[in-house]
Amino acid sequence: MHSSISSSKSPALFYAKVLVFICAIFLAGLEIFSVYLVKHHSFTYARISRQYGEAIKGRPSRPGEPTSVLLVGNSLLLYGVDLDRLNELTSGRMQIYPIFLEATGYYDWLYGLRRLFRQGSRPQVVVVGLPVDLFLGTGVRQDYSPLMLFDVRDVLGVASDLRLDNTATSNLLLEHSSTFWDRRSALRAEVLRRIVPHFEDLVSLIKVAPTIPRGPEFEAVAISRLRTLRELCDANGAKLIILVPPTPSSESAVRQMATASQKAGVQTFVPIDPGALSSKFYQADALHLNSEGAALFTSALAADLARHLVVGNR
Repeated sequence: MHSSISSSKSPALFYAKVLVFICAIFLAGLEIFSVYLVKHHSFTYARISRQYGEAIKGRPSRPGEPTSVLLVGNSLLLYGVDLDRLNELTSGRMQIYPIFLEATGYYDWLYGLRRLFRQGSRPQVVVVGLPVDLFLGTGVRQDYSPLMLFDVRDVLGVASDLRLDNTATSNLLLEHSSTFWDRRSALRAEVLRRIVPHFEDLVSLIKVAPTIPRGPEFEAVAISRLRTLRELCDANGAKLIILVPPTPSSESAVRQMATASQKAGVQTFVPIDPGALSSKFYQADALHLNSEGAALFTSALAADLARHLVVGNR
C-alpha cells in the first residue's frame, strides 16, 4: 500500500514542479519584456533617467563658477518651465539640474532627495516646486517613483510615514523591484483606453482632487514638512527654496503657504501671483500653463533665482 501511494504522488509532484518552472519562465519573460518596453519606448523613463544621471553630478561651485541648482517638481514645472529659456536667462550664474516627474508630491521628493544625496548629489541650492495641495497631500506616485526615485529603505520609510498596511507596503516594494509591477497600471490603462470610448474623460470625472487642510492644521502640517525638507538640505550643504507654481484659484492657499514658510525659516518663491493669470495662459485642462504662460513663469522664476543668488553670494 505504501509503495502504491508513493508511486501515485510522484507524477503529481513532477507536474507541480513543471508548472512552477513554466510560471517562473513566464514571469521572467514578462519582466524582461517590460524592461525592454520601458527602456526603449517610455519617454518618461528616458527623461527621468537622463535628468537623474545629470543631477547626481551636481557639486558646489568654486569661486567664479555658476551656482549648482537642483530643481525638482511635477508636471506643473514640466509644462510651466521652459528649460532652454531658463538656462539662457541664468547662463553664467547658475547650473540648473532639473528632474520633473508628473503627479509627484511631497513624499515623492522627500525620499527622492534623500536618495539623491546618498548617491552623491551635492547642489548648493535645492528648489522644490509643487502646488500647495500636493505639498500637503498624503501619498506617492504609484509608478516610476518607487522604481526610479526610491531604494528599499525609502520604500519602507514611505510605508511607515503613510501608515500603509502590509498589502500596500508589499506593492511598493514590488514596484521598486519589478518593472512590470511598477508599470502594470499604465498597461491596464492603455488596454482600457483602446476598448473604452472616451476613457480619459471618464477618468477625469472620477478623479478626486487632493484636499487642503484648513486653519491651524494647514500651518501645522506645512511647517512640519518645510522643516523636515530644510533639515535634510542643511545636512547636505544645500539651501532649500520652495517654489509655488500658479494654478487657478490658488491665491488663498499660496498666501497661507508663504506665511508657513516664513515661520519655518524657508524661503518661498511665488514668481507669479495666480490671480494675475487669466484662463488664456492655461492649457485646455485649466491646470497646466500653455506656452504663453510658461514664458511668463520662466522669466519670473529666472528673475527670482537671480535675486536670491545675488543676495546669497554677498
